[in-house]
Amino acid sequence: MIRIRVRTTAGSGGSAPGAGRPGGSAGTAGSADSGAGFEFSFDGLPVRALPGQSIAAALWAAGVLSWRTTRLNGRPRGAFCGIGSCYDCLATVNGAPNNRACLVPARPGDTVTTQEGNGRAWLQE
Repeated sequence: MIRIRVRTTAGSGGSAPGAGRPGGSAGTAGSADSGAGFEFSFDGLPVRALPGQSIAAALWAAGVLSWRTTRLNGRPRGAFCGIGSCYDCLATVNGAPNNRACLVPARPGDTVTTQEGNGRAWLQE
């Protein structure tokens, strides 16, 4: 017989998620600093972000799940892997296309726009 021991954090005396991690504290996972936030714009609308938060994370937190369309069929895309391995989260940031929003930290005053296709329509004119 194989016994599996399940460890729970509630009432087990175990450490809370994020405890002992740099920037982490009980109840957090060491993610974005919960200090003063700031705004950047997405397609002309203000989006709140926290210091250290990626553009993709801030857009997700704001309820935006798609910020790119595919080249061939114009299908909506957003974050897929969240670690920079794929290219579904491409966005145009401050006029520069093809930025992986999951890797780019949000900065105050950034201008992020939906990327249509390959983001370089001006090359095809």
